[in-house]
Amino acid sequence: ALLTAGCAQMHHFYGLPGGAAAGITDAKLPDMQAGWEMMCSNLMAGLSGLNMVYEAAGMHASLLGFCHESLILGDDLIGQAMRCVRGIEVSGETLALDQIREVCIGGPGHYLGTAQTLARMETDYVYPAMGNRMSPKEWDENDKPDLIANTIARKNQILIQPSAARLDPVTDAEIRRRFNIHLPG
Repeated sequence: ALLTAGCAQMHHFYGLPGGAAAGITDAKLPDMQAGWEMMCSNLMAGLSGLNMVYEAAGMHASLLGFCHESLILGDDLIGQAMRCVRGIEVSGETLALDQIREVCIGGPGHYLGTAQTLARMETDYVYPAMGNRMSPKEWDENDKPDLIANTIARKNQILIQPSAARLDPVTDAEIRRRFNIHLPG
């Protein structure tokens, strides 16, 4: 993480755009170690102003392994890192002093029912696709869903779908002919 930030600092020092690896983990599986290593290096890359991050998700065992599930988990992780990089907007609208006055002086004592709070929740809060936000009671009542099991199910769901990245048949045939590709289409 520190070397990634150092790369960004050197790019800035020389006035050049640049990229570096982040998100690579020494963990062999998508476990807690993978999570903290991926998040720390991706977040440092973003906060240090790196222009491009490569190998940001999915890479394990110091680039000796790859994991589809980590790509899926990386989507949530990188989304949260990008949200942190964006920071907190401070303006007259976001401070909402009138709303603070309304809620605190004779109001309900909380902001959950205000239109502005609900609107800000749509833009300021990251809702993970795979992360679990249930209360412990809800989690227990829903048979204690497991992050990795759910991620494997999501991976399988993705892999059975036809690829959205398919090329039109003419372009596909031309690429296969030109580059001698013999893999099934």
